[in-house]
Amino acid sequence: MIRVLVADDEPLIRAGIRMILTSADDIDVVAEAGDGREAVERARGGGVDVALLDIQMPVMDGLTALVELGRAAPKVRVLILTTFGERDNVLRTLGHGGAGFLLKDSAPGELIQAVRAAAAGDAYLSPAATRHVAEALSATGATTRGEAARRRLDGLTTREREVLALLGEGLSNADAGRRLHMSEATVKTYVSRILTKLDCNNRVQAALLARDAGLQPGGFQPGGH
Repeated sequence: MIRVLVADDEPLIRAGIRMILTSADDIDVVAEAGDGREAVERARGGGVDVALLDIQMPVMDGLTALVELGRAAPKVRVLILTTFGERDNVLRTLGHGGAGFLLKDSAPGELIQAVRAAAAGDAYLSPAATRHVAEALSATGATTRGEAARRRLDGLTTREREVLALLGEGLSNADAGRRLHMSEATVKTYVSRILTKLDCNNRVQAALLARDAGLQPGGFQPGGH
């Protein structure tokens, strides 16, 4: 079981998140907190695999709690879940070692997927957050990164490039499958193959690589499937 701590200052929001997460048979919400300080204290004692933190909370906000958890409970993977998707919040989450960033209007299935990814040691960003990161990096060393990224993509087939381009747009496996007329399971297989070929640890890294390479849906070189 994946043991989750949910921190939000609104009890109704916590109840909704609990209901969504516990609908999955491999996730259990083992603790709740109404502010960042309480979240750190509850996670400090162990027994928590993933902490789901709101940003705007009293006493201690979620991003400060993320930093504190890195010191007090370094094995806990932290996901930031918030109404606010500003670029600075996304970059601070990743810069402080967060395992992911989701907006509160994300689909329930995406929340479950993010918790599973975090527990597995992966990173998860909502499509909007992925675009924020890509845009923030686009103005810095773009030419050098682009050349290096295009070289890394040389070994991909046409179909793998198609899938990777959609990851670069921030699409989920399900959305990419609909765009390419493939099942979600098939897209997942392609993503796994792409990560291996590109030596990426997670789909976020692959998405940023696609953006650096200037990979666009529909603009592919002939190749195998």
